[in-house]
Amino acid sequence: MRAKREYRDRSETEVAVLDALVDRAGDGMTVFELRAAVEAEIDDLEDALATLKSDGLIVVESEGDRTRIKPDERVVPSDPTDLDEESSISDWLRERFPF
Repeated sequence: MRAKREYRDRSETEVAVLDALVDRAGDGMTVFELRAAVEAEIDDLEDALATLKSDGLIVVESEGDRTRIKPDERVVPSDPTDLDEESSISDWLRERFPF
C-alpha cells in the first residue's frame, strides 16, 4: 500500500519511507528495517526521518530497548483503492523525469 496522494509530493526518500511505513502501519518499523526497505543512503534516510517527524507525519514509539516508527494516521489511506490511475501516472512521470 502507498501513502495518500497528498503526501506524495515530497522528496523521493521521504515518499519511500512513508510507503514502507504504510505497508507496516500496525507494527511499525525499526530504523534497521527501514534501511532494508528503502534504497537510500543513511544520511538521506536520517534527513527524511527528521523532516517527516518535524512535519508530524510519523510517530516514534519506544518499546523497552526498541524504537519503532509508524506513520501518522492521516498518511494511511482508509481505502486501498483510493489511489487512482491519475496518481499512478503522475508518480511514474515524476520517477522518470526529474522536475
